[in-house]
Amino acid sequence: MNTIDDDTELRQRLSAPDATIRRIALLELSDWAGDEHAPHFIDALRDPDPTVRAEAARALEGYESAAGVAGLALSLRDPDQGVRQAAAQSLSEIKQPDSAQVLLPHLTNGDASVKTAILRAVRELRSPHSYTPALAALADGDAGVRREAVVVLGYLKQPDALPALTALVGADPDPEVRRAAVGAVGYGIGDDAAAALLNALRDPVWQVREEAATTLGKLTLARDGANLAAVATALMAALDDSHWQIRLRAARSLGRLRYAGALPALLPVLAHPISNLRKEAALALGEIGDPAALPALEPVAADADPEVRKAARLALEQIAASRRT
Repeated sequence: MNTIDDDTELRQRLSAPDATIRRIALLELSDWAGDEHAPHFIDALRDPDPTVRAEAARALEGYESAAGVAGLALSLRDPDQGVRQAAAQSLSEIKQPDSAQVLLPHLTNGDASVKTAILRAVRELRSPHSYTPALAALADGDAGVRREAVVVLGYLKQPDALPALTALVGADPDPEVRRAAVGAVGYGIGDDAAAALLNALRDPVWQVREEAATTLGKLTLARDGANLAAVATALMAALDDSHWQIRLRAARSLGRLRYAGALPALLPVLAHPISNLRKEAALALGEIGDPAALPALEPVAADADPEVRKAARLALEQIAASRRT
């Protein structure tokens, strides 16, 4: 294994007066495997030249040491934008859950960009230590911070966070925060989240409605409960939304819910001029498994679009299988 102690010339170049030489030396060092090199990158985060600091921040992407994570967190406040961006990118790649405890104290920083980067870095770590800071960040004045906090809570899937998340679905002034909250509440008990999502299906921003149409299909709803009928009715109405993306998601969700009463609304979609909608309608009918759909599905098995033909044939097979059981 190469070490810096074995290369006097490289060691000299890391402290050379010329910033370009120092930066290239860091590039070469980053090609060497070994955690023992991390301290040199951490030291370089304090280099007087921003291009060297940015190179050091990029190099630390592959290291999971607490010192490296702490150094990158401090670099989020660097006066140079390029250094801040490099540090944020490297932090987003960390995989060790213990890193969350090093990063989370930096959420007290008043800079929204720092808080956004920290929350983005910790979200996939799924650390229980992230829960309380992320919940508090839902009230942040910056929409980007609130959105990242929503995503963190969505990864953690804590039932106690659902009331706060569902409140954001209809109340947050920023559509991206509302959209993120709609996606996040899908992990909850479906009957608790249904009302908020049904309201989101009427959101003035189509991307929020699209997310709501998607998430409604992921809910676990009591088969004999009123919410299933209410959700299915709203999704059937969404098949007439002015945006085809929402119609597509609504058809897919009706299939996931296996709501037999959706047949009259789905059958006309088999003739829609947009092939992706025909495909989703066919797949949904297959999931529902009602033989009453056979007369409409059989001609679609010869559709001009190969993906639609494949979906229709699969649906026919699913319905045939359900009749044998």
